[in-house]
Amino acid sequence: MRVRIDRERCVGAANCLISAPTVFVLNEDQKAEVLNPGTVDDDQLWIAAELCPTEAIVLETDDGERLYP
Repeated sequence: MRVRIDRERCVGAANCLISAPTVFVLNEDQKAEVLNPGTVDDDQLWIAAELCPTEAIVLETDDGERLYP
């Protein structure tokens, strides 16, 4: 599974950092960035994506098919 951030939707709520702190970090613009998605399992990525209030976390298959949102 691939994970990316839609930077236009991200508001820096940091829910992703709470749910998966080894995967996400806030940059100098207070927008989330993906660091190491392989440090957690897919279930944890789903939780982080579902907790994002603006649905800025995008989950895709390895082939690029969108899974969420």
